[in-house]
Amino acid sequence: MRHIKRKLLASGLVAVLTSCFFGKSKTIEANNATQITPPSSLYGVKLLALDGKTNIDLSSLKGKKILFVNTASECGFTPQYEDLQKLQEKYKEKLVIIGTPCNQFGGQEPGEATEIQTFCQKNYGVTFTLSEKLDVKGSNQHPLYQWLTQKSKNGVLDSEVKWNFNKFLVNENGQLLAYFASTTSPMSSDITTLIEK
Repeated sequence: MRHIKRKLLASGLVAVLTSCFFGKSKTIEANNATQITPPSSLYGVKLLALDGKTNIDLSSLKGKKILFVNTASECGFTPQYEDLQKLQEKYKEKLVIIGTPCNQFGGQEPGEATEIQTFCQKNYGVTFTLSEKLDVKGSNQHPLYQWLTQKSKNGVLDSEVKWNFNKFLVNENGQLLAYFASTTSPMSSDITTLIEK
């Protein structure tokens, strides 16, 4: 009996630590989200491509869902690049994926733009859009992530980027639909169900 209690305690502790470290996924019902007018528009955020020069015009993506993912090349979650590419290919008519390389978690994205691009294409066949390297938290947090994580800007949800490969899904009207933790696979039904709605 004591052995069973100890086992239950240990598994509970692992669950708590996992949720604290990687965060929990948060989904807003699409019905509610479409009735909310964000205080500021996602489409007004300026975002540069990986080369640091080319503008990524978010307003041109109206009518499609967007999945933003903070990425890294030397992380345990880096193989998710493969499933992100599969997701992009499967839902290319409905979805745009934008990877945002970030070096804020364990220094796991140390490369320059050309190194990141080469790594992603060579190892995972990535063709979806990659932005310039961004700060996703802290005093230099990029305006995109200010919008994604602050309810005062997105009108829906306060959240925090806790590790590489956190995911934010935005609907066709530029409204935040859901936040997914690093542990959520890109091809999971939690994500694909919302894309298919």
